[in-house]
Amino acid sequence: MKFRTRSIHVGAKPDPATGAVVPPIHTATTFIQPGAGEWGKFDYSRSGSPTRNQVEKTLASLEGGFGALLYASGMAATHGAMMLLKAGDHVVAGSDIYGGTYRLLHKILNRSGIDVTLAPAHDTQAFQAAFQANTKMAWIETIGNPLMTIPDIRAIADYSHSRNALLGIDNTFATPSLVRPLELGADIVMHSATKYLGGHSDCLSGALVVGDEQLFKDLYFTQNATGAVLGPFESFLLGRGIKTLDLRVREQSRSAMLIARWLEQHPKIKRVLYPGLEGHPGHELAKKQMAGVYGAMITFEVDGDLEATKRVCQSTKIFGLAVSLGAVESLIEQPATMSHASYAASDKVRFGITDGLIRISVGLEDPEDLQADLTQAIHAGIA
Repeated sequence: MKFRTRSIHVGAKPDPATGAVVPPIHTATTFIQPGAGEWGKFDYSRSGSPTRNQVEKTLASLEGGFGALLYASGMAATHGAMMLLKAGDHVVAGSDIYGGTYRLLHKILNRSGIDVTLAPAHDTQAFQAAFQANTKMAWIETIGNPLMTIPDIRAIADYSHSRNALLGIDNTFATPSLVRPLELGADIVMHSATKYLGGHSDCLSGALVVGDEQLFKDLYFTQNATGAVLGPFESFLLGRGIKTLDLRVREQSRSAMLIARWLEQHPKIKRVLYPGLEGHPGHELAKKQMAGVYGAMITFEVDGDLEATKRVCQSTKIFGLAVSLGAVESLIEQPATMSHASYAASDKVRFGITDGLIRISVGLEDPEDLQADLTQAIHAGIA
């Protein structure tokens, strides 16, 4: 079956008891066993539940993996992957990553004696040079957040494996609709499933997908032991959202391309960071890895100071001023003070997270309405 068909049918068979085309939500926390010391498919909902398992099957199919695990949030999923590490290990992470990941790496993992080095993942040689003898994991994003950089996934995967390190990839921005990192050599794919997979700003959730059976078992053991699992109702919402994932992402990407080209010509915009633009330094690589569809996230820099940038963000009427992304409604935010506030001030300067940056998540509204909203907001914010 093709991708769109699998998103609807894999893991979501009609209920055999009633014929209902939507499988029931199983809220049970415990399950009757066949005998003492004999275990059925499900025993306790932390260890697995029918509703969660159905969506895990769907997502594993879409990413081309052996199995998937659903977590209570994207950060819980990222932490689940990082718990494969131990004291004395080292992580090389991209410098263009979500602020929450930066915080986890620098302010939580360090408590366990795990060191981290940030390096530009879109500069393959510089990223490789950051590896150390004790590097056990590389962590990058399919599309960097917030600077929209594009890493060479195959090259980084090959190098990581040559150094006996795992490669984990945050695929939240691209989704498996556009990029399937396991097919390019990655070991672990993470999703903040709250975003595009859920798609409606109503389902906090995260996921890990892997292609290797033993790695899946290792991650499952840790998840079961620590308990950061997704509940049944959120699993239902996530499964429902995934059914329309491909349609949403492709339509949002179409609108984003129109808006990015318009912003590129705007006299009050200094630069536009969108991999679909021919002038983007990672355009050719993105064209190859993403099959000509470039996602619905755009970052641009206004010709103004911090206050002017804030005024632009606060003047929109359709774009909501909020963190998060990937849902049907369009959102706008200032990375320096919102999604990436966790970055140390020196690292903001070092990695180019300037006060003038604005990140938008293009939703499913009419692109002409979104363009008009940005027009009036830019006019209101910049004299």
